[in-house]
Amino acid sequence: MERVLVVGATGTTGKKIVDILDEYRNYIPVAMIRRKEQATQFEERNINTVLADLEKNVSHTVTGIEKVIFAAGSGGDTSKEKTLSVDQEGAIKLIDMAQVAGIKKFVMLSAMGADEPESNQDIKHYLEAKHNADEHLKASGMPYTIVRPGALTNDKGTDEIEASKKLGKSGEISREDVANTLVAVLNDTTAQNKTFEILTGDTAIEEAVQEI
Repeated sequence: MERVLVVGATGTTGKKIVDILDEYRNYIPVAMIRRKEQATQFEERNINTVLADLEKNVSHTVTGIEKVIFAAGSGGDTSKEKTLSVDQEGAIKLIDMAQVAGIKKFVMLSAMGADEPESNQDIKHYLEAKHNADEHLKASGMPYTIVRPGALTNDKGTDEIEASKKLGKSGEISREDVANTLVAVLNDTTAQNKTFEILTGDTAIEEAVQEI
């Protein structure tokens, strides 16, 4: 059983990730929370939590952890200062701690367009922060997978996606399918040290990520 730290566990996508991990026999989710009162929703289901703030000290969060899914994000409509603090500096800080702790795999939820921040001026600061965090992860020496979804929706998942290093188009994908994709790539041999984009598609998630 591998203990997986879910960063951003109280977010809409993060909660789905925790739910999926909790159903797997080989994973034990550990939900990272910012406030003590957020623990109840997880502890009622016997899910472990760790209290930490990405804008503060996070060194203790990776103790006893084998793998990490980073699904925290300030969102494209957040101020530049907040975005830099969470999506860039917070992520970089956690990557550094994970590297020191010998984490076996770090899965990053990025964003489509993070490789070309200039392509979308409306959320340029957000994409730049994601880009910088992604590059730091790649340079860390840790095994990683970086997943870049299109626009997130709250639609019911289909368990089918379109995935490629570069899709060359925009589109949408449900948070549920994103969560399932992030869990699918936790496997040591799946999309190892790869970065790819995903949208709603017609290929089963497990098959799509194996082909990356």
